[in-house]
Amino acid sequence: MDTFNVWVSPKGRDCRVSVEGIKNADWLLHRLSHSFVFKTSESLDEDSRSSLCTFSVLYNFQMTQNSLERLLTAIPEVRLLRGAAET
Repeated sequence: MDTFNVWVSPKGRDCRVSVEGIKNADWLLHRLSHSFVFKTSESLDEDSRSSLCTFSVLYNFQMTQNSLERLLTAIPEVRLLRGAAET
């Protein structure tokens, strides 16, 4: 699999995660689901004006902003970018 961009934008008690492409987003969610600390995400939304798909990850005592970012950077296919995704 090719490397793809993933943006994280912390929003208080959750984090907005934007991924290039629906296939990449589905693949990433499947990959994250194998992690012990990753339990669930809020709805996957596809932006019709761009190729971005977005979902929210709720923080808890096991899934913090730092642990989410560490989890994402450990995936070789992910190029992690911080801040709002550029459409």
